[in-house]
Amino acid sequence: MPILGVIASSKLASTNSYESIATATAAGGETSLSFTSIPSTYASLQVRSLVRTLRALDGSDSLLITFNSDSGANYSRHRLTGDGTTAAAAGSASNTSMAIINAGTVCDSSLANTFAVNLIDIHDYASTTKYKTLRSFSGANANSASTSFVMGLFSSAWYSTSAVTSITFTNSFGFKAGTTFSLYGIKGA
Repeated sequence: MPILGVIASSKLASTNSYESIATATAAGGETSLSFTSIPSTYASLQVRSLVRTLRALDGSDSLLITFNSDSGANYSRHRLTGDGTTAAAAGSASNTSMAIINAGTVCDSSLANTFAVNLIDIHDYASTTKYKTLRSFSGANANSASTSFVMGLFSSAWYSTSAVTSITFTNSFGFKAGTTFSLYGIKGA
């Protein structure tokens, strides 16, 4: 089958399948930003973000994520990251949050107006019979002498059958002004 035939036969989400729910933008200095009262009317959620932290020096920085203010040891994390030279993989269980490590943030010592990008999908978020999963494709280019770029694939699980009604994003150094999280609902088929 020609490539165009494969593409044409694949079911792709149309642009009108995504509905904007809310946007949270940092004024500067906040250590967390949240979406609350998330409606349960969509098949899945997607978060698109631009993230920069107030960490003064380049370093390993994380974007931590919790659902429904649950900070118990109810999360697992998996990551695969690379910087063009080195690849790394890791996983852990019994965490108090989900995490996007390294690739999810850019530090304040990076080139001005540079932000990491994250595309985060949360499937079956409204289910009350399944654990919830999160996956993210993330990337950062610090444009500094000590680091160049890093990209990562991340997945996490929240071991709860509760519907996701709120999402909190946290960074202990605080978010730089302009950091933005946009929440979209993906309509069902």
